[in-house]
Amino acid sequence: MEIFGKELILDLHNCDTSKFTRKHIRNYFKKLCELIDMVRETLTWWDYYGVPKEDLPLEEHLRGISAVQFIRTSNITIHTLDLTGDIYLNIFSCKDYDENKVKQFSKEWFRGKITKSTVVDRFKGGKNGNL
Repeated sequence: MEIFGKELILDLHNCDTSKFTRKHIRNYFKKLCELIDMVRETLTWWDYYGVPKEDLPLEEHLRGISAVQFIRTSNITIHTLDLTGDIYLNIFSCKDYDENKVKQFSKEWFRGKITKSTVVDRFKGGKNGNL
């Protein structure tokens, strides 16, 4: 089977939550894409920016920012948790990249500790998905 791409799944804990803002995350995506030579496309947010206090989720441990930075070759997804200082990051691309650069950069940017890192190879199927 031919490898089509890879996905890095990264868990960071004890991060600096002052970096959990749209501005910092937007800059993170920009610098990360430069570092691993990816072309950025649309950036999509899901957070509680502008949501009235009474509409915030009761489960405070769920509050944070989720964002998808589409890249020409797929996407980068981040989820932050304000209360715990955790980040869950996924990078999928059919263009190769250096996952060690991503890990080091992310750890330094968010001032966190990597607690889990997994790389998954994605495989190309044959015609109509048949291998």
